[in-house]
Amino acid sequence: MEGHIGVDESGKGDYFGPLVVAACYVGPEHLAELEGVQDSKKLSDKKALALARQIKSVCPHEVLIIMPKRYNELYAEIKNLNRLLEWGHAKVIEEVQKKQPCHLAISDRFADPRGLISKLKKKGVEIELQSFVRAESDPAVAAASVLARAGFLDRLAFIGGQFGIELPKGATNVIGFGKRFVAEHGRERLGEVAKLHFKTTAQI
Repeated sequence: MEGHIGVDESGKGDYFGPLVVAACYVGPEHLAELEGVQDSKKLSDKKALALARQIKSVCPHEVLIIMPKRYNELYAEIKNLNRLLEWGHAKVIEEVQKKQPCHLAISDRFADPRGLISKLKKKGVEIELQSFVRAESDPAVAAASVLARAGFLDRLAFIGGQFGIELPKGATNVIGFGKRFVAEHGRERLGEVAKLHFKTTAQI
């Protein structure tokens, strides 16, 4: 296996918490130490956090955390989640390639990959991009998915801690919680903890 960069995101479908995009370079020299790393959706939260520490200690990586307030500002400006993801993916790929030059990046397919290719070219990043469904079977993408998930869990807990609450994950069964949050803290503060463009906001 030739060394390459994997990229993935977490929090995209979660109403509360940040959007996190991560990229990770994995070469043949890292594989033995990454045994047990798999798509973060198959891991418990505790395991994802532990594996993320292990990955960070051995692999060149970059994690971009877009907190809810900033996410809502960017979404209001860009008005499209896929364009926002392309911006984030291009940013982390560029940063990892500075740390570890390589010729290939692999991403899970979230939209037409031409948008991401175009953003990389605009940044002057010379790299081949492969984008396909279930890319988490690739070790570099799996490592990036773990880093993104761990970043999401960490910041979700941090945001909840600021309000003395535990924010729920996901996008179902969050309306009742959201209503209680608004009743307690006011609707103007919802944007500090949630992604406001979700239909959930109107229901709350």
